Formats: sequence, C-alpha cells, structure tokens
Amino acid sequence: MLPVLALVGRPNVGKSTLFNRLTGSRDAIVDDQPGVTRDRLYGRGRIGGKGFLAVDTGGLEDARGDNPFGALIRRQVALAIDEAQVVLFMVDAEDGLVAQDRDLGAQLRSSGAPVLVLVNKSEGVESELAAAEFQELGLGAPFAVSARRGDGVGEMLEAALVGYAAGGEPEEAGLPVIALAGRPNAGKSTLANRLVGAPRMLVSEVPGTTRDSVRIPLCIDGHSGILIDTAGVRRKSRVRASEVIEKFSVIKALQAVEQANVVLLVLDASCEIGFQDAAIAGMVRDLGRSLVVAVNKWDRLEGRQRRRIKDELHLKLPFLPDPEILFISALRGSNIAQVMPAAMRAYRSAMVNLPTSSVNRTLEKAVAHMPPPLHKRRPVRLKFAHQSGKNPPVIVVHGNLAGKLPDSYRRYLANYFARAYRLTGTPVRIIPRTGDNPFAPGKPAARRRGKRSGKRRL
Repeated sequence: MLPVLALVGRPNVGKSTLFNRLTGSRDAIVDDQPGVTRDRLYGRGRIGGKGFLAVDTGGLEDARGDNPFGALIRRQVALAIDEAQVVLFMVDAEDGLVAQDRDLGAQLRSSGAPVLVLVNKSEGVESELAAAEFQELGLGAPFAVSARRGDGVGEMLEAALVGYAAGGEPEEAGLPVIALAGRPNAGKSTLANRLVGAPRMLVSEVPGTTRDSVRIPLCIDGHSGILIDTAGVRRKSRVRASEVIEKFSVIKALQAVEQANVVLLVLDASCEIGFQDAAIAGMVRDLGRSLVVAVNKWDRLEGRQRRRIKDELHLKLPFLPDPEILFISALRGSNIAQVMPAAMRAYRSAMVNLPTSSVNRTLEKAVAHMPPPLHKRRPVRLKFAHQSGKNPPVIVVHGNLAGKLPDSYRRYLANYFARAYRLTGTPVRIIPRTGDNPFAPGKPAARRRGKRSGKRRL
C-alpha cells in the first residue's frame, strides 16, 4: 500500500504548487488568489524507487472567517489527516509564524499523526535561518523548501518516506475512467459522494463549488474504475474575463472528458434541458466518448414535469448515439445502483473487439439495405471493412470511390454498426479508404503488368 502524504496549511502557502511538483503534473490549479483548492486532490509520485500518494487540501482559515466553504474545507482536511501516514504542514517563510500556524500546529500535535513542517518560499535564504522561527511549533526540525523551484523537496521526501520500501505502486492501467460532466450545480459532486460512499467532495448549493478535476478510485459490486468529478461548464458568455480560476476549471473539465472512457452527463431535472447541456453532450460525442445520461433531482418532479423532461431529451439531444438514460436522485440515492452497471456497459461498448469477418458481413447487410449514393453518376462500391481502433470503435471501409461517401451515408453506416453490435451510448467512427482490399492475396506479377508484360522495345 502506498504511503499517503497530506499537504495542509493556511491558504496561499504553496500547497498546490508543491502537489504539482510531487506528482509531476498540473492537476492542481495554482493561482495567487487564496482559497482556490477546496476538495481533496490525489496524485501519485515517486522518488528513489519509492511510490507515494500526495493529497492536496484546501487552505485552513480562521473558523470565524466569512468563507462559505470554511466548515466543509475543514472537514475535508480532517479526513485527509486521518488517512495520511505523514502530514506535510506547510508554512510561509515570507509571512513568518502567524497565529493561524500556531493554532494548526497545536491541532496536529494533538492528532498524533507524524508531521513534517515545510517552510515554503525560502529560496535565497539560508535554510537554518528560514526554519529557525518555526522551531517554536514543537513539531521537529522544519525543512526549508521552495515548491516553485524544487529546493529542498528531495531531502524532505527522503525523510517523509523513511521506513517505506521501494515499489508497491498499484497499477491503474486498464481500469475504466468515468468522468462526470454537466452544468454547475447539477449534482455531480453529490453523485460522486454517493457512488464512492463517503463525503469525498464538497457539496454546496453555491454553483461552481468544485474547481479541480478530482480522480477517485472506486469499486462497486465488483466493478472497479476511476471516477473523475469535474467543475461545472458554463457558457463562455457567462464567464467574465476576470474569472481566471473558472476558466482553468473548465479547461480541466474538458481535459478530464478527453481522458475518460465513459462520460456520465448529469442533467438537472429541475431546470429545462438547455443549450449548454446540448453543447456538453455534443462535445462528448465529438470526442468519441461513450455516454450515459443521468437525469438528477428526479424525485422533485411530478408526473407532468417528468413527461416534459423526457420529451425534451428526445427533442434537444437527438444526435446522441442511443445512450442509456437514467432518472436518479443523487441526494436521496434513488436508482443509484443502476449507474455503475450502465457505465460498465458503455465502457464495454467503447472497448469492443469486432472480428474482421463479422464486420464484413455487417457491411454487406448495410449496403444491401441501403446502397451508397452515386458520385457524379458513378457507383460507389464498398468492398471491405475492418476495425482499426477503440474508444471509440473505428471502422475503416475500403472500396471504389469510398472517399466520396457523403457524411449522411457515413452516419448511416455508423448507426447500422452500432445497432448491429448493440453498442450503448458509443459513437462509431467510419473512415473511408479508396482502393482495393489491402488484405487480399497479391496478384501474380504478370497479371499486374497486363498487356505491357509482353511488349518489348525495338
């Protein structure tokens, strides 16, 4: 099992910057504005053959502050401390020792967890001088580090991982990645907590509570996977130029969708299905990701309202590749047991292996049912097809003038293959290739040359 290193401290002391350095990623949003991080953010790191799990947490503020997320962040930090093998308590060398650091240091001493004090932003200052003031915390000799430049980070990690053997890093390769996507306040974090079975994400009525894209391992009824909770995606026109953090959050959400195998599109049943819902669904389809639609807050609606939402699904999202549609309540747990099986069915559709012989038989049936249209009065003959990719399934179709197939006929072929193989919520990509069957046996050289084979120059 990997040792867990939890980063805790006041806002804006550099926890997210150090998290990105430890994990070799840019998963945590870094900004000069305090309080950017809210949820626990996990990432893997390795040094000297030893793997570890780093946990970024929100900045702890005075309980008397006016931050509406203060109590929720303190709860998340407490959970991170409970599960950590080592707590990395970060302080700011530029600010010096402040009252909040003393209060947090007292809490960490009483917790009984192993603690290392990291004096960040100490670049250009002798380590002994930078750390001297923080000896008062009574948590051992502080480490002078620079999260931005990496000074002292290696020595600190060696001390944190003393007693832990090399290796032992669990392998995530091959696990399905499921991303939650949708508008702000649709209930994505509530659904994530319900699926995980723990208060893993901050939940608030305030739209935009989630900022980072948070990866969460989960296992439900024997189905293992990686769940990614993302920030809500708003229309560009509603994001002001000054809201830099929200722009980064949206970018992280789009990156998470691109990395996923399956996307759970969470819709708010208490609102009508709008332009932004359709835009997110279209983005998921264009990226070729399998899709499951989860209509949340279903318990709040009456019969007439439910009929209206079902009609809107068919009217406003007709371009989706026949996804499973679930009507759930993340808050109350209604129909939550259906979510993971539906996601796994969509995952299997995305990763399906199609035998070449079967693909060719299906192509013959599709062409017999609806022949391709003529191109400039010339027939388009589709001769051969084979699968060339997964996530999404990609089928290459070879034939005479195949490259001239109109988009409408390519959509017809994609839908025909999807129905033939019972692919749920998964778009099929058709790539036409003009030419002969590349898998056919080669013709004799004399036949390839034809009549010219008998000609001689005089």
